[in-house]
Amino acid sequence: MGLPETLAVLMVVAVCVLLFAGYPVALTLGGVSLAFAGLGHLTGAMSFSFLGALPQRVTGVMTNEVLLAIPLFIFMGVMLERSRIAEDLLETMGRLFGSLRGGLGVSVAIVGTLLAAAKGVVGATTVTMGLIVLPTMLRYGYDKALAAGTVAATATLAQIFPPATVLVLLGDQLSTAYQAAQLSAGNFAPSSLTVSDLFAGAIVPGFALVAMYLLYLVFMAVVFPHTSPAIPPDPAAPKGFALARRLIAVLVAPILLILAVLGSILGGIATPTEAASVGAVGSILLAALKRTLGGALGDVVRRTAQVTAMIFVILIGATLFSLVFRGLGGDDMVHRALGHLPGGAAGAILAVMVAMFLLGFVMDAFEIIFVVVPIVAVPLLKLHGIDPIWLGVMMAMNLQTSYMHPPLGPTLFFLRGVAPPEITTRHIYLGIIPFVAIQLFALVVLWYLPGLATALPHALYGGK
Repeated sequence: MGLPETLAVLMVVAVCVLLFAGYPVALTLGGVSLAFAGLGHLTGAMSFSFLGALPQRVTGVMTNEVLLAIPLFIFMGVMLERSRIAEDLLETMGRLFGSLRGGLGVSVAIVGTLLAAAKGVVGATTVTMGLIVLPTMLRYGYDKALAAGTVAATATLAQIFPPATVLVLLGDQLSTAYQAAQLSAGNFAPSSLTVSDLFAGAIVPGFALVAMYLLYLVFMAVVFPHTSPAIPPDPAAPKGFALARRLIAVLVAPILLILAVLGSILGGIATPTEAASVGAVGSILLAALKRTLGGALGDVVRRTAQVTAMIFVILIGATLFSLVFRGLGGDDMVHRALGHLPGGAAGAILAVMVAMFLLGFVMDAFEIIFVVVPIVAVPLLKLHGIDPIWLGVMMAMNLQTSYMHPPLGPTLFFLRGVAPPEITTRHIYLGIIPFVAIQLFALVVLWYLPGLATALPHALYGGK
């Protein structure tokens, strides 16, 4: 390994060390990249003029129409959080299933799935469910670890269910990598990969994951009944037809919004960006109908601006990082390393998946998408027989795991911030471990059954 490639490896190590030490992500990526670009220039490993491509790349990021969906989906998610739709859903579903042992946990998983599909933002879903659900589960005698784990795991479904922000960003990065891989192989009429493909590919694996969560909750209720007691009946609660009418009333609005957004994307009626604008307007209308718009709009706009700015600053820092890494020959080094791993394409994908899982301890999903995916995606997609949609869904589910596994999963910190005092960090960690195991099992199933991810998008849009 020559000097340039040694510097490329040291740059990656330096970023990981500084991130683990708690330095800001965007500043770490930009600062380390500039430092190693200067070091490479002084040692002759690369020319500093290589950074002349940075302004064009940043302009490309800021004018990318696909990425315009990010602030719109974030706005939709935050607005739905402020409009108290989640509270109505949780209350009604809890009454529907709560009389059964483990019924409240099942209700939480179902509502978490609906919120994931409606919001697409993990932080908002975690905070909403943590504030509403955890005190209720504890009040009715649920095991503390099981309650915390159920809330944390179902909140991270917002990472895999469309319109997940992660899927939008991952689709944009993989689209560029897929075209680059085809062009380098001599295919000058390359096929395309879109965010819509990933949305369609994630639906079946997402529901399969929810089914596994529900099976685990039912298992705990049957085998360890003390962990999941039934809710005592409330004489004042609506029953029968009144309960059914209440359920329909709270379900119609979010389901119509989900169908409007996802249906327009999957049906080819609208692009993800256009559908995101529909979702944003729809969330405003729902808030207006519930008479919560006036006090929420300003707060929603500010929160949307904060999250969007955070994502794009990280993206710009990651763009500089990938540019310097490529200038130091890191791309060629990764390509050679993946190509010479035992097991061929399967061995290369397994190595990348393990690396992404481990990086989840020190980096969040956005950082991994912006830093790691551009480096490894092109070499992987050059290998024979790899479906880009399957690879994208595998990466998305892996990144979802990084959001929830101890000790640094962001979902765990979101939950820790809003959990009641009797829920300790130990309860959260113990409770999430079974769900992490389920998540890893789901990845194994998807590995051996790639059709779970590819059948729907191929049926809707044809083969890649």
